Amino acid sequence: MGPRHEQKEVLKGVFILTIGAIITKILSAVYRIPFQNMVGDVGFYIYQQVYPFYGLALVLTTSGFPVIISKLYAEKKGNAAKRLLVISFFFLFTVGLLAFIGMYVGSDWLAEKMNDPNLAILFRAISVIFLILPFTSVLRGYFQGEGDMLPTAVSQVAEQFVRVLTILGLSALFMSKGYSLYLVGGGAAFGSVTGGIVAGLLLAFFYRRRKASAKLSIDKIILSISVKEVFEVVKTLTFQGFAICIAGMLLIFIQLADSINLYTLLVSSGMDSLAAKQLKGIYDRGQPLIQLGTILATSMSLSLVPLISSEKMKKNKASLIDNIQTALKISIMVGVGGAVGLLFIIEPTNIMLFENSQGSNVLAIISLLIFFSSVIITISSILQGLGISILPAAIILAGFLIKLIFNIPLVLEFGTLGAALASVVSMLIILVLLSVKLKRTVKQRLLPQGFIITISLATMGMGSSLLAYLKITEILFSGSRLFAAFQSLTAVIIGGFVYLLIVLRSGVFTEKELSLLPFGSKLMALLPKNRG
Repeated sequence: MGPRHEQKEVLKGVFILTIGAIITKILSAVYRIPFQNMVGDVGFYIYQQVYPFYGLALVLTTSGFPVIISKLYAEKKGNAAKRLLVISFFFLFTVGLLAFIGMYVGSDWLAEKMNDPNLAILFRAISVIFLILPFTSVLRGYFQGEGDMLPTAVSQVAEQFVRVLTILGLSALFMSKGYSLYLVGGGAAFGSVTGGIVAGLLLAFFYRRRKASAKLSIDKIILSISVKEVFEVVKTLTFQGFAICIAGMLLIFIQLADSINLYTLLVSSGMDSLAAKQLKGIYDRGQPLIQLGTILATSMSLSLVPLISSEKMKKNKASLIDNIQTALKISIMVGVGGAVGLLFIIEPTNIMLFENSQGSNVLAIISLLIFFSSVIITISSILQGLGISILPAAIILAGFLIKLIFNIPLVLEFGTLGAALASVVSMLIILVLLSVKLKRTVKQRLLPQGFIITISLATMGMGSSLLAYLKITEILFSGSRLFAAFQSLTAVIIGGFVYLLIVLRSGVFTEKELSLLPFGSKLMALLPKNRG
């Protein structure tokens, strides 16, 4: 196999994984809208309180351990590769079992710490996913190590699809029968189990189809494993695996901090418990909006790591810098456009998706997280591609602690608006620290001259056009959910066109860079005509 063919296969694999990740992210964000419409803000609060714990397990089984296992597997041959899989499985089985026992047995304690004992049933339902973790992680790592990305992509999409069907199906059934919102939440949490089981079965099916895998003799492999080998694999999985996982948990950590103390702080400030739950549920409306807004940056980051790693290994610094600059430019352009655009149209968007405009001022602040998370995810991926994974993880963990601490004074003073501000502050600190590290690592200019000015002008142009459009349409039409949908969707088209027109006509992007974006060939028509 020649190097060109090998590179083509790698890019094909990355493309398959990226498509799978995009579909998974879309499913993971979109289902929350009909779910919230079905169960209301209090029901949404109940589910969102435990969601970060499922999100943690999901990252472990998709972008964390499988990546490290596949990397280690690709470096080994024969029995050494088989021993790696066996050691990895038993290590992750131990981790998963301990996590399951801890969450299942400690469900009442966790619920008490969140000041809502009724959440225990949801924690018990979600805890089961940790028993599935070793099977899906090792099998995905094995297939990716073999260069076969299809099983991973198919299993991820199937997992989310079945999970979403379970959530919406059981929620509709339980609501129709008049069950309590906590039982409805428990049914929704059970979706993580059905999705995980389906993913495991699909991966097992793909595994059985490989004739060579049938010859795997577990007992002989176990007997040939040395203590030194176990130590090396466990050390790598513990440090590198968890580091990659943490880097992929940026938004989950922000949600986790709010799950831990936002509701408790609202009650402590003198608010009635039911009102606090409703307010937290309204605040949580921002989560699907942020997820949808960061899909492009997240999917692009998947393709960054192998490309940047490849250029680094080839010691092709010029191409490496080009790839880094392109990634940063795209993430900033998309992040700023998505964040500011949503900020301007948040009220009609809120009504369109969630039936009323409650909490629009808070959601406007939360929409800024689209920019921060897009750029942070991209920089973390760049650093990971450069072989730096521990520091980004440490910075993101520090950001989680900052968010947790800042919530206390800000929520007590400003309510959920304070929680949104705490998220922005923690994200800003994470972004500054990661940017400093990247700048010191690359030691070159990260953005071309005039890029920030261009983005600023485009943002002002988009903001002005959206303000004018919203004022005109509000005068001409009466308010309703249907009108809000019309207003939001047309505003996205108008604002997006103005923003892209100003950015692309400025000449800060090349045709090659635009080709990396969805509909990039169409966007090239907006480039200056006099370009060579």
